[in-house]
Amino acid sequence: MAKRAKKTKEASSAPAEPQLSAVERLKRQRAIVESIIQLTEPLCNAEGIELVHVEYQREPGGLTLRFYLDRPGGITLDDCVAVSRQLEDILDVHAQALPPYRLEVSSPGIDRPVGKLADFSRFKGQMATVRLATAINGRKNFSGILAGVVAETVQLQVGDETISLNFNDITRARLINYNGER
Repeated sequence: MAKRAKKTKEASSAPAEPQLSAVERLKRQRAIVESIIQLTEPLCNAEGIELVHVEYQREPGGLTLRFYLDRPGGITLDDCVAVSRQLEDILDVHAQALPPYRLEVSSPGIDRPVGKLADFSRFKGQMATVRLATAINGRKNFSGILAGVVAETVQLQVGDETISLNFNDITRARLINYNGER
């Protein structure tokens, strides 16, 4: 884990940022994450490592930029350290506009994040929890079995019902008790 140096800001020189709606914040956060993925995925591929998921979010200690990495046979602590050092260099050069953040590099663990549309098909049949930005029938949180993808709609089997979730409305998805590829 690396911590990026904090930048100093002059209070009077920059106007206050306007309050964004939840949807606008989600779009902005996704745009930042997508640009970071474009910067860092080639490094992971060159190292023979899958970039599973990237999170950029506010947490009690400030902003955190978290990378989840995996490879066949699992990821080691040494892999995480080596990639972390390289990511830090890339981000310091190419992502200077980001406010100060804490960089974390980790394995996906048993509650593996699912962030790519293809992963919802790849892990078909696995139990997952999914959080949405917009409620469906008054609910934003769902748990069920991934049943595949149709166009950009994720199918989730919840009890006897299959629920269609718009991929772009998913704010967080994780497998439950996942123990590796079959």
